[in-house]
Amino acid sequence: MAEGNVELVAALDCNTGENPLWCEERGLLLFVDIPRGVIYGYDPAAAKCDVIARTRVTGGFTLQKDGSLLLFQDGRIAVVAKDGAVQEVARDACPGNERFNDVIADPEGRVFAGTLGGGKGRLLRFDTDGRVTEMMRDIGCANGMGFTPDLRGMYFTDSFARRIYLFDYDRRTGNLGKKRVFAKIPRKIGLPDGMTVDAEGFVWTALWYGGRLQRYTPKGRLEREIFFPARQTSSVTFGGPGLDEVYVTSAANSEPDPLQPRGYDLKTPRGGGLYRTKVEGMKGRPEFRSRVHFAS
Repeated sequence: MAEGNVELVAALDCNTGENPLWCEERGLLLFVDIPRGVIYGYDPAAAKCDVIARTRVTGGFTLQKDGSLLLFQDGRIAVVAKDGAVQEVARDACPGNERFNDVIADPEGRVFAGTLGGGKGRLLRFDTDGRVTEMMRDIGCANGMGFTPDLRGMYFTDSFARRIYLFDYDRRTGNLGKKRVFAKIPRKIGLPDGMTVDAEGFVWTALWYGGRLQRYTPKGRLEREIFFPARQTSSVTFGGPGLDEVYVTSAANSEPDPLQPRGYDLKTPRGGGLYRTKVEGMKGRPEFRSRVHFAS
């Protein structure tokens, strides 16, 4: 099922726009241009997009309980205060020659952080005291994550494998258990990238090279698709005061990629801007806040 009503709300040229996250107290949709390390804030009330902070390469970020941002960067971790000041809080937090990619806070304030490492990425868990535990290794491209409404399952995306997995998740310990394939995306339509889980427990994934969102039922059945005028759609979240607006980041990245689908039209606009759409009757859920602190 295809739907329209897609609008470009911030006509940017992000190399790799990612990590859209709604901040209720600021009334902003926050997102990052990964390689340039620029954090943006889009204000839907004013229809205006501003730079929140400029820093180093940043794979993803979470909102802290106090409203600051916890940035996961090129092996480092930093905090962006409400006034935009950036402070490094951890160095060499990423093993090997890797950088962080997608991240998510869990219900207890821990952070799960994926890394990129030439097809041998990892999934790390940062506990609230800053301790780190390796949860998985040898990941092709660690990407979108989310939790089931009952908080007994955690979704995890490996873009290179073109699969979204579902793990048993223990909220008390933060451990992951049984792993199964939730959805597999055909190569010809793109790679699963960033994702979110809506109020009904349906899973939304943005397809890199696919120029679309896909929505899956909790049983893993494709329920609908929404198409965009940019091929490199990268991530998705719900925002706005009622969490009833769907925001999608995109990328203008033009680097050669052996994983692009056959027949990919290089003349088709890749992206770079922030898009918004609405789907009648559908809403998101507030994302969890991180409570990770590192010893000074």
